[in-house]
Amino acid sequence: MSRIPLVFLPGLLCDAELWQQQADALSDIADPFIADFARDDSIAGMASRLLDAAPPRFALAALSMGGYVAFEIFRQAPERVMRAALFDTSASPDDVVRARQRRAAIHSLNSGRFAGVTHRMLPTLIHESRVHGPVGETVMRMAERVGAEVFLQQQKAIMGRQDSRPGLASIDVPAMVVVGDSDQLTPVDESLAIHQGIAGSEFHVLPACGHLPPLEMPEETAALLRRWLHRPEG
Repeated sequence: MSRIPLVFLPGLLCDAELWQQQADALSDIADPFIADFARDDSIAGMASRLLDAAPPRFALAALSMGGYVAFEIFRQAPERVMRAALFDTSASPDDVVRARQRRAAIHSLNSGRFAGVTHRMLPTLIHESRVHGPVGETVMRMAERVGAEVFLQQQKAIMGRQDSRPGLASIDVPAMVVVGDSDQLTPVDESLAIHQGIAGSEFHVLPACGHLPPLEMPEETAALLRRWLHRPEG
């Protein structure tokens, strides 16, 4: 049996390391491709570049900002997506508070201060039990590699994204929605709304997990993806 083309979409301040463990674990049944979102300052641009590089048809696994790109891919080329797995993301635009936080982050960067992800910020990204350990170190290392310029581009892209809620009902491929029960950035209710909007989608809440399941619970995440890839179409 041929392997399934599987495109992984990282989140804000994340690179290929976010999904590498799943790409390796699923290489027996999938042909993985991890997107690079370091060159565009719009969600539409990220989606367009990905579509230029991706196979003609593919399965899609996306986290957070990657989910915003996934929804844009469904707007630009829905016929190319075989199935979709959406982790810790939102179909809604930013509320007033979140938009203010992003503007403050951009202002701070424009003032010459980019600290990446600090120890103080880690509890908003990962479960408290993993802050002091290898997962926390990985998150900080990724942010340092991605850097200030890309962070600014990605924040601007996120702020300019479309409201994806109206398009959820048109997603008619095998879909899975997953969220950590302790996700502070895109709480469970955001993922539940996506699940309710996509007919026939699966919904999973991961216990004692924050915003980054591929790093926090790599084996469980890979197992969910494996079952989803084997799920029959239709």
